[in-house]
Amino acid sequence: MTGTITEILKICDRHADRLKWAMTQLQSRMPFTEHTLTHLNDVELAILDQFSTRFGKLQDLMGAKLFPAVLDITKEPGELKAFIDKLYRLEKIGAIASADDWLLMREARNTFSHDYPDDQELQAALLNKLYELAKQLLDVLSGIKVFIKPYLRLND
Repeated sequence: MTGTITEILKICDRHADRLKWAMTQLQSRMPFTEHTLTHLNDVELAILDQFSTRFGKLQDLMGAKLFPAVLDITKEPGELKAFIDKLYRLEKIGAIASADDWLLMREARNTFSHDYPDDQELQAALLNKLYELAKQLLDVLSGIKVFIKPYLRLND
């Protein structure tokens, strides 16, 4: 199990590193406005795509693979089929700070994934929110790493 979670973390780190890079590149344009979005050049648009793609990939991987692996490695009892149950168990054992915050990140990501080409103001507001949530997403990943470190040593 240690090998599996280590591999999952490597992929998470790759997404996180690329997400951080995109966030650094976008920092000078923050906060986004309707005006700044309409004046992005092709490179900035590509970076924006990288940002949203890596946010989604990191969040998907954490939810689908990392969270269940954390529950496995901690030997949490009971079979938790519903994702919300897994989130609340992770919160209860201290692996994540808040299941509700995770759900908020998920909702914001889903909203952002819809394209609103005629509403630049809405796009800017969603992007600004997602940028702040990306910091929280990276914090969740960091917190999980700290949380599982003792479990990884036990399984070596």
